[in-house]
Amino acid sequence: MDKNHHIWRIWVRTLHRWGVEDLVAAFLEAAGPLNIIGAQAIYIGQPILNGLVPDGHLTFLANMLEDDNQRDAFVGYIRDGEQP
Repeated sequence: MDKNHHIWRIWVRTLHRWGVEDLVAAFLEAAGPLNIIGAQAIYIGQPILNGLVPDGHLTFLANMLEDDNQRDAFVGYIRDGEQP
């Protein structure tokens, strides 16, 4: 998780600022196979979305959605990680 820590911290702070961290964690846990479809949608939409998010975050997000272990670790980080 060390390489993920910096990006995850940015994401969790943003989710916390918007007040949706628990909703996102619950969705990631409940979505199951839909996470793969979400990852594919991110790959397809990358050319359009690249200007909206920091460089590399979309690829990192798609990879996290495809990997059950990373996704579970991120959900754990949302629930138990640092709060701003």
